[in-house]
Amino acid sequence: MGLCCSKNVSAVKNDGITPATHFKPPSSSPPTERPVETPSSTDCNPFAASPFQSPLPAGVPPSPSEAGTPGRKFRWPLPPPSPAKPIMAIMRRRGQTKPPKEVPIPEDGEGGEGERQLDKSFGYANNFPAKFELGREVGRGHFGYTCWAMGKRGELRGQPVAVKIISKAKMTTAISIEDVRREIKIMKALSGHKHMIKFHDAFEDANNVYMVMELCEGGELLDRILSRGGRYTEEDAKSIVVQILSVVAFCHLQGVVHRDLKPENFLFTTRDDDAPMKIIDFGLSDFIRPDQRLNDIVGSAYYVAPEVLHRSYSVEADMWSIGVITYILLCGSRPFWAQTESGIFHSVLRADPNFDDSPWPVVSAEAKAFVKRLLSKDHRKRMTAAQALTHPWLRDENRPVPLDILIYKSVKSYVRATPLKRAKIKALSKAIPEDEFFYLKAQFSLLEPKDGFLSLNSFKAVLTRHFTDAMKESRVIDIFNVVRFLDLSYG
Repeated sequence: MGLCCSKNVSAVKNDGITPATHFKPPSSSPPTERPVETPSSTDCNPFAASPFQSPLPAGVPPSPSEAGTPGRKFRWPLPPPSPAKPIMAIMRRRGQTKPPKEVPIPEDGEGGEGERQLDKSFGYANNFPAKFELGREVGRGHFGYTCWAMGKRGELRGQPVAVKIISKAKMTTAISIEDVRREIKIMKALSGHKHMIKFHDAFEDANNVYMVMELCEGGELLDRILSRGGRYTEEDAKSIVVQILSVVAFCHLQGVVHRDLKPENFLFTTRDDDAPMKIIDFGLSDFIRPDQRLNDIVGSAYYVAPEVLHRSYSVEADMWSIGVITYILLCGSRPFWAQTESGIFHSVLRADPNFDDSPWPVVSAEAKAFVKRLLSKDHRKRMTAAQALTHPWLRDENRPVPLDILIYKSVKSYVRATPLKRAKIKALSKAIPEDEFFYLKAQFSLLEPKDGFLSLNSFKAVLTRHFTDAMKESRVIDIFNVVRFLDLSYG
């Protein structure tokens, strides 16, 4: 099987969060690398230290790093005996340990058959300098860097924005080019949710791609956690988790899996304590069909799900990451810890989170049950984002429950089932627990039944109202191909 370039699993970072008490913390850790896609700034006058004109501010080199834009992971024909070993091999190939000797790809005009075959034209507008004035850099990482900017003309005139700049020189493969194209496509498609970072426009020139986004000046969720001494109260944690689940449910309904959910990838719009959050960084995200399983090993070590390491996963991997975030919010410690990234992966696969030490004895039983459901190593036992919003710990009769794509998958499975299996499902439905009944009742109402019945047209109409271009890419609507006739009653 052929090999291709890889997207990196983020390196172990010393972000200040206390390791879980049943693991020994390391004596030292590498400094924290700030996420690239952090469109925030604390400087009141970003142009003060920048006498240079657009498109690049002072001190910003035209290329963000020596490494190329990461692509997908290597793929193996059979599962390795230890998922950590191939990951570490990939890291060595990507230059995170001893860097391999790289042969530079010739630039345009220097010859080189491979370079001439790469089309780095995205079809975006090329008038970025005429529309925006760049300020100082506010974030940097593997995929590019982000700058503060001010709109010079058009709808964004006089409005501060964040601009992510990706160097075309680092797009050395067709896959890396497609990664950038897909990230922009996802952000365009999902840019309507209140907890989704707003995407304004994309530009390009001969050297760079420019992604213009909403500017969030309230800082990262990670910074808020550290400012509180590493722990939120249950009520405050609920507010954070509800916002995360809301936007993740929206992404999953559209057929998008984020694959890198962590506190660094949630920004507050302002410095206010009650400011809403926005999800960012879709550089590792992908479209996923309803029945598809992905096998790319991507994400951040502390938040990666077991099935990702086994290279067979779906949207449930995001729910595991939310479970890790919730665990950190409630106790200030990571549920899985080791001194090395390889050790973290082994811990994720084999260890159980610690719910015995302080402060867990005083945390409510509902909160602990919520985290345990999300941190189940069996992905089939995890809640979906919509189900999690109806869990007793978070349940609010006045808060609407989002439509869950799981309902469509379940109906498809029921229609394709044998008569015996359908009889078993009907018998089991009489023993549905109260928690799940609340969720099913909410989903049934969302499907707008008529006289207590649901029809195929009703299923299609409701899903169509949530339709975006992301659904077209992920082929969510194809779920109806096997459902020719449907009449369901609720009682």
